[in-house]
Amino acid sequence: MLSYIVRRLLLMVPTLIGVTAVVFFIMALSPGGVGGSEAVAGGELEGRSEQAQQRYLNERYGLDQPLVVQYGRWLNRVSPIGFESGSAGKVEWNQPRLLKWPDLGESLSKRRPVIDLYREALPITLLLNVLTSPLTFLLSIFAGIQMARRRGGPVDIGLGTTFLGLWSLPQIWIGVLLIGYLASSQYLQWFPTGGLSSTRAGEWPFLPSWSDDGFNRGWLLDRAWHLVLPVICLAYADFAFLSKLMRASVLENLSADFVRTAKAKGLRAKVVLYQHVFRNSLLPLITVSAGVIPALIGGSVIIEQIFSIPGMGKLTLDGIFARDRELVLA
Repeated sequence: MLSYIVRRLLLMVPTLIGVTAVVFFIMALSPGGVGGSEAVAGGELEGRSEQAQQRYLNERYGLDQPLVVQYGRWLNRVSPIGFESGSAGKVEWNQPRLLKWPDLGESLSKRRPVIDLYREALPITLLLNVLTSPLTFLLSIFAGIQMARRRGGPVDIGLGTTFLGLWSLPQIWIGVLLIGYLASSQYLQWFPTGGLSSTRAGEWPFLPSWSDDGFNRGWLLDRAWHLVLPVICLAYADFAFLSKLMRASVLENLSADFVRTAKAKGLRAKVVLYQHVFRNSLLPLITVSAGVIPALIGGSVIIEQIFSIPGMGKLTLDGIFARDRELVLA
C-alpha cells in the first residue's frame, strides 16, 4: 500500500508538468499571445508610450524570450526546488536552493499578486460548494432510499423521471430562467439578480434585528438570501446520478445474505434498512464524492459567471479572456 501511494504521488509530478506545459504553450501561441488584452487596451496610446508598455511587459514577464525559456523560468519560480529569482523574475543561477517558497507571480491583467487574488476568491468558492455538496448528497440519499423501497412504484418512477429531466437541463439555461422569473422586477423578484451581498450589507449587524426603521435582515441573512439561487442552480444537476447510484446500491444490499439473516432473526424492516443496509450502501457515494474536490477548488465557471459571484471559476474565466498567463497557470 505504501509503495502504491508513493508511486501515485511521484506520478503527479510529470502529470502537472505536462498539463501546465500544454496550457502555457496554447496561451502563448494563441492569437495575440500572452498579454494580448493589455496590447489591445493600449491601442490608443502614443507610439512611445506603447513601446514603453511593451518593454515593461517584456522585462517583467520575459515575453521577449523563447517560449521554452519562459516556461522554464515559470516552472522554476513555482517549484519548491530550484534557483532563486531576482529582480524582474530573472533567475540567479548562482544561488541554487533545495527548498524555497513557491512564487505564483503577479497577474498581468490585474497587476496584483496572484496569491492575493486567490485568497479573496477561494473562500467564496468554498462557501458555495460547502453549502451545495451536503444538500445534494442528503437529498439524493433520501430519494435513492425511497426509490429502492418502492421499486417499480409511482414514487420510484416519478422521482427517477423528474431527476432525469432535471439532469437533462443545462445549468446556463436554468440560471437564466431563475434570474428572469424569480429575480426580475417584471415577475416575482423574490431574490437578487447576482452578487453575494447588498450594497449596504457592510453597515448592517451580523444577525437579523428590529429597529425603529423596521426589520433589518442583517449581514448573515442577506448573504444567505443572495446564495439561494446559485445553490439551487448548482445542486440540481447531480440529483439524477447520485440518487440512481444510491438506489442501485440499496437494492444490491437488500438482496445480500446478511440482510436475509437479519430478517430471519425477526428484525423490523426499518431496522434492517437503516442499521444494516444504509451504511454499506454509502460506500459507492463516498467513492464518487472524491470528484467533488476539484469543484471545491476550481469553482463553477457557469454559475459564478451568471450570478456575478467573484469566485475561482469567474477569476479563471477572466484570466483566460485576458490571456493572463500567470493567473491561469497558478
